[in-house]
Amino acid sequence: MATASSQIGELPRPHIEADTRIVLPAIMLTLTLVTGFVDATSFLAFGRVFVANMTGNIVFLGFATAGAPGLSAPASLLALVAFLLGGYLTGRFLLRSREAPLRTLRNFAGFQFALFVVATALSSGVGPIAGSAEIAVLIVLLGLAMGMQNAGARHLAVADLTTTVLTLTVTGLVADPSTGRMSGTSAIRRLLSIGAMLSGAFGGAWLVLHLGILAPLSVATLLVGIAGVAAHLSLSGTARAAAPT
Repeated sequence: MATASSQIGELPRPHIEADTRIVLPAIMLTLTLVTGFVDATSFLAFGRVFVANMTGNIVFLGFATAGAPGLSAPASLLALVAFLLGGYLTGRFLLRSREAPLRTLRNFAGFQFALFVVATALSSGVGPIAGSAEIAVLIVLLGLAMGMQNAGARHLAVADLTTTVLTLTVTGLVADPSTGRMSGTSAIRRLLSIGAMLSGAFGGAWLVLHLGILAPLSVATLLVGIAGVAAHLSLSGTARAAAPT
């Protein structure tokens, strides 16, 4: 009986691991969707600048510095600095933390949500006027938030789901099958990641063009909130499952 009881007590562990394997990728895909909404907003309304995709932003900075029209070197530099600061602060926090993945995700999503709430509130009275003080503040707030998201995603290291950078994801779709290094799960995750980014970019662009800045930032804020709540609820559920009965 003692042996059977101990076996029963160990049953929740596979459930917890399976739950993490399901919930983490789903949340990371949600945050990838957020990236699409945010970068569509910043590119179309903030003066051709990215606040999440730093590869594109660095290229824009080079173009603007060379004198290319329609781009702003100060805006690109501001976004880059804010992104780096968000990543640095998150990295320092994670360095001192030994939290479980879902708890880590919940924590950085909470900070990110707070920044999005402030940005969304500010955007309610802002039009698409590149170079204004309000736009600069929005670039800083969103750059900080997306730097935090990327640092958190890097720390979690969920396979094939970086939430922002898709160059290697797209390359892997065509390069890895020839080497036998891509499983069916990996292919599905990569396709879903690309689809999430594309959907977010389309939705964000449509909302900016038809409704203004407030709408896409409101959707992005809601999605970040959903990600944080999902991590919290899953964390609570796994804790209950692991508790002795």
